[in-house]
Amino acid sequence: MLRGLSVRDMLLIDRLDLEFQPGLNVLTGETGAGKSILLDSLGFALGWRGRADLVREGADLGEVTAEFDLPADHAAFAVLDQAGLPHDGEVILRRTVNADGRKQAYVNDRRCSGEILRQLSETLVELHGQQDDRGLLNPRVHRALLDQFAGAGGALANMRAAWQALSGAKKALQERRDALAAMERDADYLRHAVAELDQLDPAPGEEAQLDSERRLMQAAERIREDIARAAQAMGEGGAEGLMRDAARWLEGASAQAENRLDAPLEALSRAAEELDQALRGVEDCLSALEFDTNALEQAEERLFAIRALARKHGVAPDSLGDFAKDLRARLAALDGGAAEIPRLEQAVKAASAGYDKEAASLSALRRKAAAALDTAMAGELAPLKMDRAVFTTELGVAPDGPDGRDAVQFVVSTNPGAPSGPLNKIASGGELSRFLLALKVCLKGDAEGITMIFDEIDRGVGGATADAVGRRLAALAQAGQVLIVTHSPQVAALGGHHWLVQKSVKGEVTSTIIAPVTGDTRTEEIARMLAGDRITDEARAAAAALMQAV
Repeated sequence: MLRGLSVRDMLLIDRLDLEFQPGLNVLTGETGAGKSILLDSLGFALGWRGRADLVREGADLGEVTAEFDLPADHAAFAVLDQAGLPHDGEVILRRTVNADGRKQAYVNDRRCSGEILRQLSETLVELHGQQDDRGLLNPRVHRALLDQFAGAGGALANMRAAWQALSGAKKALQERRDALAAMERDADYLRHAVAELDQLDPAPGEEAQLDSERRLMQAAERIREDIARAAQAMGEGGAEGLMRDAARWLEGASAQAENRLDAPLEALSRAAEELDQALRGVEDCLSALEFDTNALEQAEERLFAIRALARKHGVAPDSLGDFAKDLRARLAALDGGAAEIPRLEQAVKAASAGYDKEAASLSALRRKAAAALDTAMAGELAPLKMDRAVFTTELGVAPDGPDGRDAVQFVVSTNPGAPSGPLNKIASGGELSRFLLALKVCLKGDAEGITMIFDEIDRGVGGATADAVGRRLAALAQAGQVLIVTHSPQVAALGGHHWLVQKSVKGEVTSTIIAPVTGDTRTEEIARMLAGDRITDEARAAAAALMQAV
């Protein structure tokens, strides 16, 4: 429910604070008094797109604050949660605009975008008028309105789940087909590359090992002669023999040297061991340097083959093994992927059957609801003096989608034998107002928790028809809140709360003033609506009679 509206320096409004009530709130006033200014201001707070020149002449900043009291499960809180905005049982919208047109929006004192305001407004307020474009006259949302009337929430959830399952199955099948097609384009390359890699079968680290062996064999002839000469100098005919002779001579003299040769003999023994170790290493090197020239050629050929294959595939030589595994996996997927197609096609077939079942069930529910809605509309149109008009909910075929395969459109015929057509194409202004009101009464369940605003929807009707319009507005307001801008005294008399919109001129400044009216003041206003500028006692009596008939 819209609890309060505060306006500062907007259009002709200097300062305005309104406290609205549950039930039917009527706003009346002479033409040009500023009723549309109030709606413009509220629409500004709700983020609706409207006129640009909003700031009052001479002011630097305009501001509108709208306060809503909402039940705990209201849809607005889901919007706030998704936007990360706080809430505690109420929603306070505040929006400012500078004289230069810059706007700022706040929800519960937290900055937000105009888009968030508009999302909230769809859950908080409905505006209906003769140029209604927020749903009732829009064929694109007629299906949703019919579903709300039918209470099709469960069927729609099943329908959307079936659509999601079907879409997922189709996507999986298409992705597999696309992947197979892409792999088929690469099949020749994959098979050739795998065969080439399998034939070479490079091992991790082999490239470095071959490179080292190749360099060693290339250097062998240059260094072997020096190494052999060194081995000879270190061996029996060289250092090893001389050290053995030296040790024998020293051992023979050691007994008479009073232990002075013990340390030299120990050092000589260690030197002999080190020399022996060095000699073995040199001899091992000489053995390693013994190679066949064919071995060098073979090592070079394999080394160059590994490097060429690595360059060809753009990988490091040591990564050729992993690269080959990846190619083999792709080949296996290609060879085995085709086997997945029949299973995926069967999944699509099963999901299609599930979708068809849910779509048929939803279509049957819609056909039943359409007949019920047409009957309900006939019952509502008769008291509105449109008993000869015919309202029809037409069901057609729409492309398959998450909400089924039904197209829904509301059409009317205003006279017997006249062709049916869209509401806004067939009905005149007054007829359109009554069609919209009757439809809203029938669909009132879809607006639970929403403040409904009717902007002169009773224009063009009077007498008993206006009274019927007012009573339907009052019925709509029983379970919630309705605001009606009206020029009809019959409608105004049925209001539970009455607000008078007036224009005030002080000096050179014109302002719009809105204030609640009760008692004699309200009777006087309804009498003015009946009689015009010159209010008579008869008009006052008629106004009192209207109010007593509520």
